[in-house]
Amino acid sequence: MRAKGNLQSREADIASGRRRGGGGILGEAALSLYGAAGRVAEPAAGAFLAWRARRGKEDSVRRGERLGVTGEARPPGQLIWVHAASVGETFAAAPLVERLIACGPAVLVTTVTVTAADVAARRLRCATHQFAPIDTPSTVRGFLDHWRPDLALFAESELWPVMLTALDRKAVPLVVISARMSERSFRAWNTFRPLSRALLGRVEMFLAQSRGDAERLRKLGAQNVQVCGNLKFDVPAPPANDGEVQRLRAEIGGRPVLVAASTHPGEEQAVVAAHAHLVQGGARLLTVIAPRHPVRGDAVAEVVRAAGLRLGRRSLGERIGAETDIYLADTIGEMGLWYRVADVAFLGGSLVPHGGQNPIEPAKLLTPILHGPHVGNFRDLYAALTGANAVKAVRDEISLAEAAKDVMANVNERDRMAREARACVERFTGALERTMEALQPYLAPLCNRDADETAQRA
Repeated sequence: MRAKGNLQSREADIASGRRRGGGGILGEAALSLYGAAGRVAEPAAGAFLAWRARRGKEDSVRRGERLGVTGEARPPGQLIWVHAASVGETFAAAPLVERLIACGPAVLVTTVTVTAADVAARRLRCATHQFAPIDTPSTVRGFLDHWRPDLALFAESELWPVMLTALDRKAVPLVVISARMSERSFRAWNTFRPLSRALLGRVEMFLAQSRGDAERLRKLGAQNVQVCGNLKFDVPAPPANDGEVQRLRAEIGGRPVLVAASTHPGEEQAVVAAHAHLVQGGARLLTVIAPRHPVRGDAVAEVVRAAGLRLGRRSLGERIGAETDIYLADTIGEMGLWYRVADVAFLGGSLVPHGGQNPIEPAKLLTPILHGPHVGNFRDLYAALTGANAVKAVRDEISLAEAAKDVMANVNERDRMAREARACVERFTGALERTMEALQPYLAPLCNRDADETAQRA
């Protein structure tokens, strides 16, 4: 099979001293320097992780996993490693992980963020979860020596030089799923083409989100690129407890609801100002702010209090009262709840130059969408949504207030936007099946081998 042939070719390259990177002497030298810098930095890794843990960005109890040390035993038989850095990638990878487990091999899922680990613990109980190791030689070596993956699948744009080099040396095929290469990232990678070629050449296959991503990856030196789409489109709409939805609606009463979803620092001030502007104009509005990182709840609460508005917090179990101006949804995994009670949603990461957050979930739940100018992370989808007049763009707190007011006041327009947005998203589905098909040459030997071992044990 092709996967077996690729593996034999990779092993032959390693045995003969050749490298598959394609970046030439300069590219290999840059990778060597990166590894050397990692060795120098390793003694400070523990202190760095402790500092991050104090800020809520690491799990202090499981910090050893980030250093390549674990107390978890490796499952027997074949093992596929799936890496999904943050919450969005973890949700998107979940259906794929379930399909892989049904195929036979065990699956190890790694994440970077604490919030993604919480999602994996709830959503992927059938898989083993670990925090991803930091990209230094000793941590990578400890991780790979323990887990010994037969196939590695990295989501979107996770390309770690030390890890990619180590996987290449161990002849472990690496496939990047839902591969993304934004124009801004392309410009950054393109500044030193030998390094990009050396690194991307170590990837067995890229399954790109779009033709644009595929073209940029090829220009940087990727050899085997297919367009399979974005797995996030195939994820079911986020669930919510019907009883809790009804309870919240009763607390809210007849007030219109603006949900500001996945906000980043600097955006909460604009949302709070937009709320104040609408209230001054006579609106009886409830605004729900769901920060991208719930650990920022205290900081967001201070922004609300500084504006003189009355605040309720989900993390403290506080209810929504008639006097509540802003409700802070500083919890994890409840966006399905907030989109279901929203009249309109503003998607964060778009008023600041972050690239925008995922519009797929609110679109699937028929929630009208507002967004800022920075939406490069979902450029193709936002282009389709804009072309269908299914979203409204805003620039600042005043335009956000006016757009929210217009949508909430016009039921027919609100329903039309919601229907058009869901139709746009549905046209982008199918990535899961295309990804599984592209992975078959790599999965077939693993699944067959598991079946053979089971038969031998019987």
